[in-house]
Amino acid sequence: MTSRRRPGRNDKAPGDGGLSEENRDYAPEDERSFFAESRQGKPKGREFDGEPPVASPGEHYHGHRDRLRQRFRDSGDRALADYELLELLLFRLIPRRDTKPIAKALLARFGSLPEVLGAPTHLLTEVKGVGDSVATDLKLVAAIAHRMLKGELKDRHVLASWTSVIEYCRAAMAFEAREQFRVLFLDKKNALIADEVQQTGTVDHTPVYPREVVKRALELSATALILVHNHPSGDPTPSRADIEMTKLIIDTARPLGITVHDHIIIGRDGHASLKGLKLI
Repeated sequence: MTSRRRPGRNDKAPGDGGLSEENRDYAPEDERSFFAESRQGKPKGREFDGEPPVASPGEHYHGHRDRLRQRFRDSGDRALADYELLELLLFRLIPRRDTKPIAKALLARFGSLPEVLGAPTHLLTEVKGVGDSVATDLKLVAAIAHRMLKGELKDRHVLASWTSVIEYCRAAMAFEAREQFRVLFLDKKNALIADEVQQTGTVDHTPVYPREVVKRALELSATALILVHNHPSGDPTPSRADIEMTKLIIDTARPLGITVHDHIIIGRDGHASLKGLKLI
């Protein structure tokens, strides 16, 4: 009589050469779950009603994951759609579910991959399948991307890297739900000294205090500024209040030898430069 035994971690399935990549990565979690169930008084083994269980049809995604990873290895991100890149990231965050529906739900909810990463944590968790830990990890990815863009500005002549400035500001602010007013403080060589959010306001207004902006510039020994704020509405068109506030900061800073190079307004649909529009 042949006895049945519970498969061990190192058992090899016929023809597969051992555990798959997915099972190697997450086998410890399986064991923790098994022993946790045992401590709670649940059966230590799986009960087979005559025949071993057949793999669930939903497990087809394991092969899909391997194929998607291989496409990324071979051709990079250009070979993948936005939902596939997001799906690839979610593989590690949600190891035991088909993540394609979750990736597509996130994009449907927020509109684009940058907007998913820029969304507030509490809104991310409103999407089915996204818990607190997954939302936190998505925000971590966004923070790393932002830090990378900031690194491209460090010790460089900012005015000679204008595209990098815009990309950095868009990553930081384009998808914020509330207005932020931030200042890039530059030294006499126009290299970045600091990037600071001075104020956070409502969906359509942020209080700005020119004296505080200039005071901070003096504390940092900055000789030039780039002002930046976002329009959560998505439209970067400057308002009359934006223009008047910018001119007030310029007039306050000029007598102290501090130059305001530009005021950039960031929106989901693009950006506007007050200097480029000849409004300052």
